[in-house]
Amino acid sequence: MSGTAQYLLAVYILAQRGEPPVAPGAIGDLLGKSPATVTEMLQRLESEGSVTYEPYHGATLTESGRERAATLHETYVTVSWFFRSVLELDEHEAEAMEMAGLVSPSVARRLAATLPYDDPVADRS
Repeated sequence: MSGTAQYLLAVYILAQRGEPPVAPGAIGDLLGKSPATVTEMLQRLESEGSVTYEPYHGATLTESGRERAATLHETYVTVSWFFRSVLELDEHEAEAMEMAGLVSPSVARRLAATLPYDDPVADRS
């Protein structure tokens, strides 16, 4: 995944788990990156208009950043599910985090079509 896409996805996921702003340390922990690397990328994302960044506090997605991150998250979920269900990878989430920004939405939709879905309605009959 491109660096910016990976960081946007990380901010999005962490923001869903708690209140923004997302601490740089939490981003670094999720991505396995150093504090300096996280700070540099958050500054880049801020200059692109994807996040607002307050040093020592964290990052909050802008509206455009949130839209892009939401699309990345949909792809991440699909790829993760594919890696877990079809390829039976143990590290499916980490692998999906790496791949989500590289997979187009049309490819993600095609992957989703191959996934084994459980039909909860059928299971009740």
